[in-house]
Amino acid sequence: MKRRLNLYMDADIARTVEATAASKGLGKSAVVEAALLSFFSPDNADRREAVFVRRLDRLARQLAKLERDQNIGLETLALFVRYFVSVTPAVPESDQAAARAQGLKRYERFIESLGRHLQQGKSLILDLEAEFTAKPDDFLESSQIGDQPNAWEDADARA
Repeated sequence: MKRRLNLYMDADIARTVEATAASKGLGKSAVVEAALLSFFSPDNADRREAVFVRRLDRLARQLAKLERDQNIGLETLALFVRYFVSVTPAVPESDQAAARAQGLKRYERFIESLGRHLQQGKSLILDLEAEFTAKPDDFLESSQIGDQPNAWEDADARA
């Protein structure tokens, strides 16, 4: 036995219900009943949970990539600073004022350059990745390999 219900819904939803009913050759009650059954179905909660799990997994992967990229940037900076400090000679006391002024000018140019680079949406990391990513032309075809001497076998023979 079916009970009669009077419902109020948004006009857009009502048009969607009417269009779906017309296209499938069903009554509006059948379309609304199917939608409600789907909404209250226990499978619906499982599907929703699966969607959330997939989204969380994707976010976790993105976060891990960001963390990796940040660590690469920090390591690069640390290595540069260590190298710079180890190879840069100390500035004599008499030249320190001029060195500071020159350093300030260089720093200002660096900040301006960085601002332009970021404003243009450029990424040095992506530029380097594109530059150093192997392309199909970088590899030999199997027909070319047979003609080349094998450096690994030569090294093993000498050892």
